[in-house]
Amino acid sequence: MLTTRRQFIALLLAATSRAAETGGRTLDFRIGDDFGKASAADITAVLRSAADTIWKHCPNTRWEVPGFFIFHSEKAPITLFDHRADGRIAIGLTSQGTLWSQFAYQFSHEFCHALAGHSNDWHKPWIKASKANHWLEESLCETASLFAMRAMSKSWQTAPPYPNWKSYSASLANYVAERIEKVATDKGEGFVFAKWLAENEPAMRENSTLREKNNIVAVELLPLFEANPAGWEAITFYNLGDNRDGKKTLALHFADWSAAAPATQREFIAKLAAVFGL
Repeated sequence: MLTTRRQFIALLLAATSRAAETGGRTLDFRIGDDFGKASAADITAVLRSAADTIWKHCPNTRWEVPGFFIFHSEKAPITLFDHRADGRIAIGLTSQGTLWSQFAYQFSHEFCHALAGHSNDWHKPWIKASKANHWLEESLCETASLFAMRAMSKSWQTAPPYPNWKSYSASLANYVAERIEKVATDKGEGFVFAKWLAENEPAMRENSTLREKNNIVAVELLPLFEANPAGWEAITFYNLGDNRDGKKTLALHFADWSAAAPATQREFIAKLAAVFGL
């Protein structure tokens, strides 16, 4: 059936109205192949649940295109720097099958990277930012995984994506508890974070993805985010500070991060800095 000019204009106006209403807020997922027997609908339900635990605390954040393309990665989870031709952010996950806890853990980490590098005016030269302190972003993203899964384990007790997934809340809780327990084991007796940081920061500045070290930092930061989840929106300003010489100190990175953030986020950033003795 042919569409009249009046009908076409009405449809166009409706589409424009919907776009304005979402305003870069409504998250949309397209799921690629090679995830095994898990359906795209089920994967989407898990990823949306994980993202929402953080996204709901970022009311002032927008995406140019509020959509993600999720592809299967053979090597490691990753958030690509370049957007796809359709504007979507491409995120690779290694999970397959119905390992929902693993899907949630990996995606929460990558969602944090997306907030740090692709939200709001992502065209700013954030990719050229100093990488000496990238270990901190990696640690914050590990914090995001812990935060999201603990939140999901609670919300799924009463409002899971599907009614028959309610019992899975215990698996989510156990998954994250095991990781926190491993960090406690890695710390050992007599652990002092300030001393540990002084000994390990040089190695992390050289290699940002030393996961056992990232996780120790993440557990230190987790209580701050659980006490003030609005702090997740501060992540969107993490890479917008002064690039300086590319090897700036952690103290300078926090100073530049705070300067790039709105006044409403500076107190929280200061609390994060205090964890590191700054």
